[in-house]
Amino acid sequence: MKAKIHPVYFTNTAVTCACGNKFTTGSTKEFISVEVCNKCHPFYTGEHRFVDVRGKVERFKTKQKMALELQKKFGNKKDKKLGKGEKQTKSLRELLTEG
Repeated sequence: MKAKIHPVYFTNTAVTCACGNKFTTGSTKEFISVEVCNKCHPFYTGEHRFVDVRGKVERFKTKQKMALELQKKFGNKKDKKLGKGEKQTKSLRELLTEG
């Protein structure tokens, strides 16, 4: 190994979880804060819940609401493609089952 190129290794790194759990480990950082640990992770606790990291679930729900509003406002793409008075072409499945 080359000398003086490796980071400093701390043997007693304090890890703090958002749930309040604290433990020590070895790392190149002195202090680590995490959102989920083995005491509060759904896999270990047996709970069925979303692990929401920085509001991702909430942002997804707001995007879904906006998409529904836009769909109501502008309609479906199929309706626009068909236009007025045009017939929709049948799919292969529809042609074969028509008999």
